[in-house]
Amino acid sequence: MSITSRPPLYDDLDYLGAASGYVEEVYAVISKGPLFEHFSLKEIEALCQYMHCFAASRDRVLLNEGVEGDYLLIVLSGRVSVRKLNPKGEVVAITTVGPGMSLGEMSLIDGERRFASCVTVEPTDFAVMTRADLNEILLTHPRLANKLLIKLMQVLVSRLRETGNLLLSNYLNPVL
Repeated sequence: MSITSRPPLYDDLDYLGAASGYVEEVYAVISKGPLFEHFSLKEIEALCQYMHCFAASRDRVLLNEGVEGDYLLIVLSGRVSVRKLNPKGEVVAITTVGPGMSLGEMSLIDGERRFASCVTVEPTDFAVMTRADLNEILLTHPRLANKLLIKLMQVLVSRLRETGNLLLSNYLNPVL
């Protein structure tokens, strides 16, 4: 049973139900990813009460660059391509992520426009956690919410460091 109602998202996708109905499956997948690797089954079970699962076919846009958002996705199965428009207006694939990986963390935190687009490259199941869900977790499970927020910051800082190193490498060794 989910504590929160289905978010008003992805009306065009198959709604699989509350993540609380898939706790063991969700745990098996996301406990291997960087965001949830140090979470216990009991902690994932508590988080699943605030998440909802969806299924998308291949070539479905899950997040659109430039569109406002306030939720993150956790890939449960399948693969998702992360794509960004370059200064010339061309779409460039940044990376592809699979099960256990999260997407949309920045918008969950700041509610700003999406940094990149995320498109399924094969049929994909995913869970959604909204900012409203995160706020409920903060109220009802403050220790768990604190752990989640610290892990979110660690994931975001790691990505920022990788990007900074890449930019510095390209700056110091320009391609001519």
